[in-house]
Amino acid sequence: MKKLKFKEYRDKVMGCWSGKNIGGILGAPFEGKRQLNQVEFYQQDLTMGPPPNDDLDLQIVFLSAVEQYGRQVNAAILGEYWLSYIIPNWVEYGTGKANLRAGFVPPLSGFLDNTYKDSNGCWIRSELWACLAPGHPEIAARYAYEDAIVDHAGEGMYGEIFTAAVESAAFVEGEKEKLIEIGLSYIPENSSLTKCIRTALNCYHEKVSFLEARKLIHNTAPGTFGIQDIRLSEIKEEGNEGWKTGSPGFDCPENVAFVILGWLYGEGDFGKSLCLANACGEDTDCTAGTLGAILGIIGGASQIPEKWIKPVDDRIATLCIDKTTSEIWIPDTAAQLTDRIIREAVSFVGQEYCDILNENGPVFFCHEGADLYGTSTDDYLRDIKGGNKSEELTARELCELSPYCVRYSFPSFRVILDYEGSITVPYGKLKKIRVRVRNVNRMHQQQWVKITLYLPPGARTEGAFCAELPLNNTYLYEAEAEFAINADAYFGSRLEGIIDISLVGRHSSGQVKVILVRDGKTTE
Repeated sequence: MKKLKFKEYRDKVMGCWSGKNIGGILGAPFEGKRQLNQVEFYQQDLTMGPPPNDDLDLQIVFLSAVEQYGRQVNAAILGEYWLSYIIPNWVEYGTGKANLRAGFVPPLSGFLDNTYKDSNGCWIRSELWACLAPGHPEIAARYAYEDAIVDHAGEGMYGEIFTAAVESAAFVEGEKEKLIEIGLSYIPENSSLTKCIRTALNCYHEKVSFLEARKLIHNTAPGTFGIQDIRLSEIKEEGNEGWKTGSPGFDCPENVAFVILGWLYGEGDFGKSLCLANACGEDTDCTAGTLGAILGIIGGASQIPEKWIKPVDDRIATLCIDKTTSEIWIPDTAAQLTDRIIREAVSFVGQEYCDILNENGPVFFCHEGADLYGTSTDDYLRDIKGGNKSEELTARELCELSPYCVRYSFPSFRVILDYEGSITVPYGKLKKIRVRVRNVNRMHQQQWVKITLYLPPGARTEGAFCAELPLNNTYLYEAEAEFAINADAYFGSRLEGIIDISLVGRHSSGQVKVILVRDGKTTE
């Protein structure tokens, strides 16, 4: 374990938010434009303060959730905060909110009918989890997953896991290509995001020109963020000839790769790196802001050039937070935000990774070297003695879960409700759902579990509606029951049932809601 002393940790957290703010301000005037932005400094008059930065203020809301719930915060809790305090209803944000209001919990909320699930709205809010778990990218990545699935899925979710892992590792590792590989170890190798990032790396190693690399990245996984407000016939900006037109909302892969491109070609220069990320166009406040955060963590606030810091004067401004309630405390400066995060980080990583009794302030014990890379549950033989082996799904395994798998956690067991590829219940066919229950290994006892499905009148199960199964405490053991639902005599458009999970001979129990909808068809 590597020790991260308090003074250095605070400087890096401050650098994260100062860099985030600086990059967001730099890129703001060019957001959503497919063009080459050849600027070397801010283009706004900042004498009256910086413009609001939605990439930053979304994280203030989720910080408030952490302040209330600590390490217990999860996607369901973040979804409640999202509905209560986030104003925008644009694209993925609006879709996520609509799905939550309809009763569909994460990850369904981020996936169902979400054209922009692969876009940029969640990887821009990864810094919070990195600062709360410095030098522990596996922890940061898991919480980034909880954050992402509120309103994203697929490539968009991969983007937040990747950036959170990079930023967390940057507290203890400064070499950019090592950090990029660490981030890639947490997401699927065959993802479009990985392909775009690999393209950026290959271009850099082969000394491809910056402009050509920009085009190659775009054509690897074409996004549409830069053409949202113009006619297709108008996409004739010099240098963009031959650029492919992608699917609406498929924006994360190329934009995260533009972060990497600016980082690589910037050669360690803070201002040059941000300006190159901004030069790529598309979602410029996001790309420059995230790169500013990464470089700010690596070097700390003390290493950010004064020319970039002075015009901003540490001030931050918000855009997306509902200020009609007093429940969210909005900081005025990056320093205030930094101090709030530091207070939470001590308990967030816990006594295992933090010495709070040190006379010079808390000392964090961080992973280093190979331990910063993503891990796999394949390290141990399945069904071997449980012991103290973690049964938490790794970040990459979370990525591989179907968006139709909804996770629930109770004190003595964990549950995955698998809708098996669809939430629709068709006429004339059975709808199957699967319930998987896993023992919480810290309880150290073998159990029996009873799983019962209760349905409204008119709906019934074909076969058993209840299963009683052993729930062993060996590594990765699961009790699994499948139910087949016949809803032909149910005349509503929405079917809601309850699954009761209880441990035989113990008071432990938990209930999970099942929501199914009609597909509008009378025959199959």
